[in-house]
Amino acid sequence: MAGKPGQKGAKPDWVPAAYREDFLAGLDGRTQVARELKGRLTALQDDLGGEANLSYQQRSLAKRAIYLEARAESLEAAMASGQDIELGKYIMAINAMVGLFRTLGLTRHRREVSLNDYLQGQANVG
Repeated sequence: MAGKPGQKGAKPDWVPAAYREDFLAGLDGRTQVARELKGRLTALQDDLGGEANLSYQQRSLAKRAIYLEARAESLEAAMASGQDIELGKYIMAINAMVGLFRTLGLTRHRREVSLNDYLQGQANVG
């Protein structure tokens, strides 16, 4: 039974080989991999102006870019450890990732913050 101390959960702690729209939700959130990828998605969305300011299309492409980045890193780690990989898959992942990043934009966008939002954020800090 998952959830007991010392027992592994039913959710995986690795990036799946095939993309699924809910791949992040499917990862075991207690793992470093899940936390890292969720953090990357948040960072990417923040660079684009914040999740609330993104269109559905931008949010969808951002998830796919993060997935491709993780798959490319998995292939790089395999290469570094001496394993043979399908170089074509690696090149396709990199090219697709670059295309998504170009479509999303390579520069940061300012997020509009109201005075009330700013003051509430300051109140939460202290």
